[in-house]
Amino acid sequence: MSRYRYGAYEDGPDPLAPPYDVRDALDAMGDAVLDGTRPDDALRELLRRGLPGAQNRRGLDDMLRRVRERRRALRDRGRLDGTLEQARALLDTAIGQERAELFPDPGDDARLREAELDALPSDTAQAVRRLSDYEWRSDAARRTFEQLKDLLRREVLDAQFQGMKQALANQDPAAMERVKDMMAALNGMLERDARGEHTQDDFDRFMEQYGDMFPDDPQNLEELVDALARRAAAMDRLLASLSPEQRAELAGLMEQAMQDAGLAMEMTRLGDALRARRPDLGWGQPEQMTGDDPLGMGDATTALAELADLGDLEAALGQDYPGARLDDIDEEAVRRALGRQAVDDLDALRRIEKELERQGYLRRNRGKLELTPKAVRRLGETALRRVFAQLASGRQGDHDQRDAGQAGELTGASREWRFGDEQPLDVVRTVSNAIRRSAMDGGTGLTARPSLAKVAEPSTAEVVEINGGVPRQGGGVEPADAAPGGVGSGGVRLGVDDFEVHETERRTGAAVCLLVDLSYSMVLRGTWAVAKQTTLALHTLVTGKFPQDAIQIIGFSNYARVLHPEEMAGLDWDMVQGTNLHHALMIAGRHLDRHPDFEPIVLVVTDGEPTAHLRPDGRSLFDYPPSTETLVLTLAEVDKMTRRGATMNFFMLADDRRLVSFVEEVARRNGGRVFAPDADRLGEYVVSDYLRVRRGRR
Repeated sequence: MSRYRYGAYEDGPDPLAPPYDVRDALDAMGDAVLDGTRPDDALRELLRRGLPGAQNRRGLDDMLRRVRERRRALRDRGRLDGTLEQARALLDTAIGQERAELFPDPGDDARLREAELDALPSDTAQAVRRLSDYEWRSDAARRTFEQLKDLLRREVLDAQFQGMKQALANQDPAAMERVKDMMAALNGMLERDARGEHTQDDFDRFMEQYGDMFPDDPQNLEELVDALARRAAAMDRLLASLSPEQRAELAGLMEQAMQDAGLAMEMTRLGDALRARRPDLGWGQPEQMTGDDPLGMGDATTALAELADLGDLEAALGQDYPGARLDDIDEEAVRRALGRQAVDDLDALRRIEKELERQGYLRRNRGKLELTPKAVRRLGETALRRVFAQLASGRQGDHDQRDAGQAGELTGASREWRFGDEQPLDVVRTVSNAIRRSAMDGGTGLTARPSLAKVAEPSTAEVVEINGGVPRQGGGVEPADAAPGGVGSGGVRLGVDDFEVHETERRTGAAVCLLVDLSYSMVLRGTWAVAKQTTLALHTLVTGKFPQDAIQIIGFSNYARVLHPEEMAGLDWDMVQGTNLHHALMIAGRHLDRHPDFEPIVLVVTDGEPTAHLRPDGRSLFDYPPSTETLVLTLAEVDKMTRRGATMNFFMLADDRRLVSFVEEVARRNGGRVFAPDADRLGEYVVSDYLRVRRGRR
């Protein structure tokens, strides 16, 4: 008996996992595109806002806000001179204890000692240096001074090696010796690496011996150097953030502490090596701290190091520099600053662009992001849904064709199926043909058994089940093996010649021309975005609901051109002078002439009267106010449209007096209609008018 073990699939991505769903992302991006935003800008805006819908991932702006809040909180934690303040307090305590011991003594030695204490400099570092050889009379003062020196050693080492303060808290001399050995080994390893002699085995041996001193658990020398360099740079920024007097005082205390510990030379070697390896960390840049509580040197260095990391993270999340990419954002920095959930949000954002490209919605052409036809179709469907949502009669015009392939009303007759037919299949006659052919061939004609293929003969009300059964008298079905001369237990074998389709009435197609103004005035009036949305909606409606129609989108400014579906979503306006309706009507006329048997539909969306026309040499001539020649040539094309039987309907997006006068003349000569919709209802008007004309076709 075979035994099987089941577990998580570990050989790559889960093969049964559903594909990454980018539909919500594309729809959100499409909203911006339909409002006139370029695809690359729309994607960037989506990444800033985050993912909508079920995924509900926070965007870069939310992460940026939280990083800035974290920086403000860090700056409010305290002051950077806490170690100086604590050192001064301990020094004053030690001197006071010593004076209390000397005061009762009337001898000259006591007076000389008091004079020496009176002559101490005000600088804490110099005073500590002068007192390093002083023979204390007071045991309490001696202990306080030793506490001061131990504080400085621990703070300085903690500023360089995070967590060292706790490791040296018990003042164990052996622990300090171990620190010396560690620093010597570390400097030696850095020097060997500079000569190209370092190996991973060297690092592993170092961590095996001193790994407990590095809580970050670096995995190689580069990670260790990065952590140490960041703290060293933070300590350097701490000194730069103090006043000159405070800086000199603290630097003197640090130097004295390292000399007393025998670590001055090793610390200098380490600092020089770290600065040489990571000169990019902003050494010496001051930082402003606004809190009231004094911070120790180690805590202040930790805060400044975190502020530096947050500053780098803020710049990366801002994505405001040339060539910015989401891959520039340090995932570990996000985890430290914002937690695991933010890392998951960042990973989801990173996948958006990759999945949009992988699933065929986006492509790059010469470094420029473009929408594919697949994406344009989806955005067109979104635009169409918006339009139908605005229609006063609810679902008016939304022909949800569930009988796909039906080309017209049924006539009651049928004919043989021919390749390319879209008419509905006549199932009864198809099956009857197969049965007759099988009987004539002398075979049973029984093969596979469609389990529920029930059909009705047109001449009777009896139901025949093609499942090995035959009709009963008076209706119903009885098993084939119980019927005399039954055809057996099987199904009917269908051949290509057996198929017949229902004949339908001939449906007249429509040749649709949508002429869209691309001039800069559309942008100035804020109507460009809705014009593009209307274009996408109408194109989707015609190609999806009325595939027998032939639609052509024509954009016009100083010249006119045919717009293809894949370029419509990313279409931009033309920052040129001229509204060349003359050229646009010429192109539309050629489209109508290629479909002479189709119902001609011409829709014009514009916000200005014609101000340009084509000269005989093919060049555009602009003139404002419109010249007589421009108006004459444009109206001549209107008359040609009238002779073709094409009714021109105008959708005016402005109430300019010249435009109103022109379109009224067009309506008089052509018999078309004039609409003056609000910009946000343009799509509703255009689509409704197309459907109205479509219903009134010849």
